[in-house]
Amino acid sequence: MNVRTGILPMLTIFLALTATACSPAGEPRGASPSADPLVLRVFAQQNADQNLATNDFTKQLESRFNVRFDWDLVPYDGAKEKRQISLAGGHYDDAYILTAYIDQFSQADVLRYGKQGVFVPLNDLIGKYAPHIRDALANNPDLRAFSTAPDGNIYGLVDYSECYHCSYPNKMWLNTKWLDRLHLDMPRTTEQFKQVLEAFKTRDPNGNGLADEVPLSGSTEDFGVHVIPFLMNGFIYDDDQTYLQLVNGKAEMVANQERWKEGLAYIKSLYDEGLIDPGAFTQNADAYKMIGENDGAQILGAGAAMHPAIFVDTGQGNTRGSDYNPVPPLVGPYGSYAVYKKMGILPGAKFVITDRASEAERIALIRMVDYMFTPEGQAFAEIGKEGVEWRRPLPGEKGLDEAIQPSFATIPLGKGEKPRNSGWGGMGHFYMPKSYRDSWVQGMDIYAPDGYERRLFEATGLYDGKQSPNLYPTWSVWIDSSQADEASILQTNLKYYIEQNALEFITGDKNLDSDWDSYVKGFGDLGLSSYLAIMQQAYDASLRLSRK
Repeated sequence: MNVRTGILPMLTIFLALTATACSPAGEPRGASPSADPLVLRVFAQQNADQNLATNDFTKQLESRFNVRFDWDLVPYDGAKEKRQISLAGGHYDDAYILTAYIDQFSQADVLRYGKQGVFVPLNDLIGKYAPHIRDALANNPDLRAFSTAPDGNIYGLVDYSECYHCSYPNKMWLNTKWLDRLHLDMPRTTEQFKQVLEAFKTRDPNGNGLADEVPLSGSTEDFGVHVIPFLMNGFIYDDDQTYLQLVNGKAEMVANQERWKEGLAYIKSLYDEGLIDPGAFTQNADAYKMIGENDGAQILGAGAAMHPAIFVDTGQGNTRGSDYNPVPPLVGPYGSYAVYKKMGILPGAKFVITDRASEAERIALIRMVDYMFTPEGQAFAEIGKEGVEWRRPLPGEKGLDEAIQPSFATIPLGKGEKPRNSGWGGMGHFYMPKSYRDSWVQGMDIYAPDGYERRLFEATGLYDGKQSPNLYPTWSVWIDSSQADEASILQTNLKYYIEQNALEFITGDKNLDSDWDSYVKGFGDLGLSSYLAIMQQAYDASLRLSRK
């Protein structure tokens, strides 16, 4: 997958950097400066295409900062649970570096562990040892707002990427080759979309004489691959995260309203007719891509995803990548909304240093991250080594913003070439403002690998401005630390309850007519009123703070 997309199927990696010598949890180990490298034990999630021990960027950091990583690797599945267990057990490590779209610390986590002293404030470290981070915070109000807690401390750093296409993650991509073959138009409404899926299922668009088509699929990760939000947003705004909205300045839940019920009924009708792949609710991105890249006949009609490379090959020599084009937000009975996340950035922190790190380790960590706040350091972290994964632009090559002279150009993988294990991918995303993202060469052919970002830019124009006017602005709201634990527990329980019941209503394990009232009542039992009160207080506090 093209790592310039802002989201990578390689996704979640979290590091807990820790020296090999043991010490009680919560107590920093002593360290005296020496010529020997600092040994940093790193707990990380690694995908099948990576080897972090031999990775080019790992070697660059080791050489540049006189450190040595001792990797403790886990697979992607279960990353969030492993992170939570690592802290809950008290045997946490020196630091965490996460891939935000897979898992990161929430704002409530940041405040809770910051107040407990587990996460050390970074302010002084940044001031003394991180001039590039310091300048970015001084010159970028959005970065400062995302990073600075209400008490003025910076307990962690966000994955900051002004990624236009990431701002509207829950897109739908339709096989337009099949549309043309069946003489169908791009659907504009929820009912037209259903009719297209019916045609994909029954009219043999792949022409092999078999009923093997999968009209619609998705997967379970958090990068736009859920099928429910795109479909639900013709009925009521579904942010696929908090399930909140603001109406006249008041926070309210959307998933207990009649319009939500109507949306579930529509989605259930698709499921009952075999138009939604049941695996969309259980499979991971690897299984999803096996459908898109099915050996033999092409079988996938539509895919939910932030970008199509999640489920189909868009690299050099691909045969199906150009078949999928974006469906605009569908007009339903009450709207045609698009899921919106400010700049695609998730509030919270992907990088924290804990109180177990020695002073020398803290300094080394912040200096490494500061290097990633430079354009070249960020390019190496995200993409990989110059001459391996990227090169300098040639005369006449243009960036996404054609008025800006680009600085970098991706070296795409050749057909059949294996990933080069050069950069950290999503784990290396730290500071990618618009000026950085626009500094990469983008080809003019949107279906070629080097024009992929331009393709996503154009696709996102269909979604831009379609977000609900009743957004709850999660990116600007910090929950008071005294309520952080309660809010985190309530939010986790409510989110699970909403998503589990949505699945049960869609698949028929629960009946929308006979079980709906009980479902709505269940919100009271889970403390919805307390949760809304906390979120209302947080929103009101953010308003007061913004007016100062």
